[in-house]
Amino acid sequence: MADKSLNKTELVAAVAAASGQTQASVNEVLDALFSTLADSVASDTKVTIPGWLAVERTSRAARTGRNPQTGATIEIPAGHSVKISAGSKLKAAAK
Repeated sequence: MADKSLNKTELVAAVAAASGQTQASVNEVLDALFSTLADSVASDTKVTIPGWLAVERTSRAARTGRNPQTGATIEIPAGHSVKISAGSKLKAAAK
């Protein structure tokens, strides 16, 4: 597991430095990207950035679970989740 992490503020600063843009404009672009991803996932549209990542909504079927404290059986309703897959360039960068 990585010992380092990069929060949004640090990401904005790094992208701004690399692109020569202001941090405010980079922040607006990232906010628009995240908003578009959220809207796409909500409308069940897969977003793919070739070589980098793919984001899609997945469905989970209803199932029976167990309360770990009491051992009682519970019904877990069907729901949705988000699947994020790394592309080839991102996988290669991790090697």
